[in-house]
Amino acid sequence: MSETFFPINDLLRRKLQTSLVLISLASCVASTLFLLLFSEKIGFGISLTVEGRLTYGFSIVFSRFIIFGGLLIFVVGSVVVSFMIFVMMSQRVRDIGLMKAAGCPNDLIFGYFMTELLIITFVGCFLGMALGILADFASTSFLINLGIQISQKPINFLLVLLVFVLFFILAVIVGAKPVLDTTRVEPARAISPIYYFGLSRESRFRVVSKSGLTFRLAMRSLFRRKSATIRIVVCLTAVFILVTVAVAGGIIAEQTTRSWVEKAVGRDIILIAHRQMCTEYNLLLSKFCETREDSQLNYTDKRYSIPEDVLNRLVSISGVKDVSARLVLKAQVKEVRNYTFNPETGATIPVGDDRKGESLIVGVEPGKLLSKWFLEGKVLSEGQGFEAMVGDSLAQKIFSVPLMQSMRLFDNDFAVIGVCLDPINNGNVTYVPLKALQSITGIQKSNVVMVEIDPSVNRAEILNQIRANISSVNPEFEVCELNEILDKNVGFLGYIWSVVKFLPLFCLSSASLCLIGYVMLAIAEQRQEFGVLRALGAKPKTVVTIISEQSFIVLLSSYAVGVALGIIITLLILVPKPLVTSYNVLEIAGWLLIAFAAIFVFSLYPATRFAKKPILEIMT
Repeated sequence: MSETFFPINDLLRRKLQTSLVLISLASCVASTLFLLLFSEKIGFGISLTVEGRLTYGFSIVFSRFIIFGGLLIFVVGSVVVSFMIFVMMSQRVRDIGLMKAAGCPNDLIFGYFMTELLIITFVGCFLGMALGILADFASTSFLINLGIQISQKPINFLLVLLVFVLFFILAVIVGAKPVLDTTRVEPARAISPIYYFGLSRESRFRVVSKSGLTFRLAMRSLFRRKSATIRIVVCLTAVFILVTVAVAGGIIAEQTTRSWVEKAVGRDIILIAHRQMCTEYNLLLSKFCETREDSQLNYTDKRYSIPEDVLNRLVSISGVKDVSARLVLKAQVKEVRNYTFNPETGATIPVGDDRKGESLIVGVEPGKLLSKWFLEGKVLSEGQGFEAMVGDSLAQKIFSVPLMQSMRLFDNDFAVIGVCLDPINNGNVTYVPLKALQSITGIQKSNVVMVEIDPSVNRAEILNQIRANISSVNPEFEVCELNEILDKNVGFLGYIWSVVKFLPLFCLSSASLCLIGYVMLAIAEQRQEFGVLRALGAKPKTVVTIISEQSFIVLLSSYAVGVALGIIITLLILVPKPLVTSYNVLEIAGWLLIAFAAIFVFSLYPATRFAKKPILEIMT
């Protein structure tokens, strides 16, 4: 007969207990694997680099969540597995005592339960691996059906194997300690119900109020099981930190990053240019959410120049709030090395190198920007001459300390005064004053015009007037609304933030199972106590009330600490300058309360099942 037959048979006899451990471990493995696989397909992963979509600044925000979320899931997994193995072994102490009394040596008992641990760990990790791959496939198919371009990379089986091995080793390490501690118990102590539940002495805790019998019984039981209570509180606290970071952080970060994109592009802004330039400009904006190849368009073609008559007609239209002429080019830019001084030693320290790169160059009128970027430094202002504001991706690629350096453009040096987050050309953009760009290139006419319409007027009517005026000057010029591509970029942000907010579902299932395991341990300890209460006339409702009060106290304490720490981590570490509205606060509070209620309701299952049993069966 196989040496693993008895452990497998033992696990099958304890279906509920075995299922709790398996599902908890599988949930942790699945959430970690899904996070890593899906983030690779989106394009930002954990590499902190720009890979064809999302600017560097946006990539940093997402990567922080991925790295921190992955580490937190791993911590939650270790705590969950440790607690579930502890619960499993706590309910097996009497079995071990009987085995020792029958003459079984410690190494045989340890090998028996380690075989059970290895079986559970392998099956749980394997199920989690399958569930993570399935979740990744389902999410990818969903986004493709919505029209979002997702990289169709084959599954990285090396990454899958790495996650499997890490969680397998983790589960074996944290699970071996309670197994080893339990197998060392002396037979007489193991059989004793006093040691069985860790009740070496009665708790000194006393409830001040003489009323509320169910509450006093619940509190007494919690303090009698200090070890198990502390473990479950730590476990649930870790879960609620992760849930808060994912839910609150996801909602706040989504709102914040959406605001960055909308303010950079401009809501309800009209683009007027030659039809080929309009196509090119939309292509440049779409590179934020799609991997696009650079076109070979000649930006200096005279056909793209905006006639002066077009600008005059736009200014004369009633309802046009502002008109901003721009000159858009592509050129090579070069980092200019600078120097700084060490105040302590007086030594000269070089800053930067001589790196080069291609950038989109946009000449703008500083007084008519029509955009409000999220930036470091300051924005362009009138009358300041040769100054530049660079995109975050360009700043990362060719500068060491952008705000302390200059850049060379068309053999002229521009002082870098700001670094902005802008989706156009995926952050590889440089904004300079229009007059300065015209003077060094000799191109006197702009090739793009941005128009802002007064929101108080009839938008459709004004658009018709603009189209009529533009068509009369040059039929090859078009009037394009940027809201469509803006909504696509914002929608892309929403889709990938939804992945972050989806992660707690796995961990919430693990938290529910942990609390169910704790409730089962509490029921086992108070079995005879509840039997006596029932024999004295207490109703099943009383038993359920006592157990539910225990669960509520444990859950509430974990919830308060976990949510507080999660909010602090989100606002101070993960999201720079977060944008928080009253609606966001209500939304976050609602989702967190739903999570709290869901875990609490699921934890009542063992209590209701136990309370319905006959009195004789309860006391057996």
